[in-house]
Amino acid sequence: MHAPGRCPRLFRADESRAHDVKACARLALAGPLLLPGEVAAHGFSALYNPPVPVWMYGWAAAITLVASFVIAGVLLTARHAPAAPASRDIRGTGVVRALRRCLPALRLTGVQVLMLCVATGYLGSRDPVRNFGMTFFWVIFVLLFPYLTVVVGNFYAALNPWRTLGDALDRLWRGFSHGRVRYPQRLGDWPALGLYLGFIAFELFGTGRPVPLGHFLVGYTLLNLAGIWLVGRRAWFAHCEFFAVLLRLIALLSPVDYRRGEGDEPGRLHLRWPFAGLLSERPRDLSSLSFALAMLSTTAFDGLKATQWWVGLFWADPTGLMTRWLGVAPVNAYASLRPWFLGWESLWLFASPFVYLGAYLGAIALARWLTRSPRPLRELALDFAYALLPIAIVYHMTHYTALLLANGLKILSLVSDPFGRKWDLFGTAQMFRAPILPDYSVVWHTQVGLIVLGHIVSVFVAHRIALQRFASRRDAMLSQLPMLALMIAFTVAGLWILAQPLTAVLMR
Repeated sequence: MHAPGRCPRLFRADESRAHDVKACARLALAGPLLLPGEVAAHGFSALYNPPVPVWMYGWAAAITLVASFVIAGVLLTARHAPAAPASRDIRGTGVVRALRRCLPALRLTGVQVLMLCVATGYLGSRDPVRNFGMTFFWVIFVLLFPYLTVVVGNFYAALNPWRTLGDALDRLWRGFSHGRVRYPQRLGDWPALGLYLGFIAFELFGTGRPVPLGHFLVGYTLLNLAGIWLVGRRAWFAHCEFFAVLLRLIALLSPVDYRRGEGDEPGRLHLRWPFAGLLSERPRDLSSLSFALAMLSTTAFDGLKATQWWVGLFWADPTGLMTRWLGVAPVNAYASLRPWFLGWESLWLFASPFVYLGAYLGAIALARWLTRSPRPLRELALDFAYALLPIAIVYHMTHYTALLLANGLKILSLVSDPFGRKWDLFGTAQMFRAPILPDYSVVWHTQVGLIVLGHIVSVFVAHRIALQRFASRRDAMLSQLPMLALMIAFTVAGLWILAQPLTAVLMR
């Protein structure tokens, strides 16, 4: 969930590897000086002029959030905020029974697709756009699965191919998935967060080629199997396998509440109101809170790093300090500074969740002071953390939907020719090869609308949680003023990132 506004590196044309990199650097830095303030139509290599200035969109979004805050305060009362939202068990329905019979085949298919992605990584076309594994993993799995999870719940928990492989090994090696050591509870979800940030770094700073993807999938498969063997299946997929943690959090927005049973525990499959999971669950500890914030911060960082402003911040040397230190402008020392730039970007990527955490804790501390609440700061921070998840998912949708439209349907043609050998196994090799490119104005206004909508949902969810945690409506309203300011800041920052011109050349 992590490349807002434009196609990730794997679907861009290769950067020139010519020796004259200085010319490329100058070209990239000339952009901010020559281009006016048009808005990049994200997902497309074009600029779009919105009908009104971007600052007007920011003011309109802020006013909308304030109005939503007032409406929530008027319409929502304590008696409308039950601690356990109503749900209906649907495990006995005919559709669910049919799906349950299909589960073994679906799980086997998941493993086969994983193996196909590995095989095409090593043996398939070297063109990322014509490679089945690249399109399926990055576009269908990384992009589409989160959207499907919002609609149908955490189906990944049932189909997780790495869990299926662990279960298969458990049948051959009795006790394989029981674990050898007890998982330290103090670790919480920190392992999942570390792996998630490492994965984002691999996506953003890797070569974006099929073979490295094959290496990643093989390595991640071995890591999952080793983790299952070491700490056991339950602990590994609850705290360490970052796709499982990520999609479990996204599923809190879904009207379908699915939880896979463990051991003798029965599974759960209920229908509930959309976003009800955000009211009934809260992070376990600071690690879970940080993971939720990372879903938001990494998306924002990935959008920011591709802007001319961000590249110019390092290479244009606005303070002049680097020029005095080097004796020449940074752009003229590209070869020696390139590793430093990559390290600088990596540092900000890994720091981004904690930057957001600091801003969030500041808002919660102010809310606690305004209400004179005796509830500890840590507990209040955990109470409201998942109210930010709607913002995270709409940022993902805002910045990735164009890429999904442009490349997602190609999977139908690649299924018939997964290795790029001009096969036509299922008669679909010529289907949907052309990208779907919506009008730029549609893209821009959809992005603005989604960002505002996600923040409005977060305002209502946070107010419902406040009604549960504070004794009076007055305190509930007061507690949400800092959160409202934080959400307005997120909204304006998101629109500002969308409005920045993109770099012509990546400086790495």
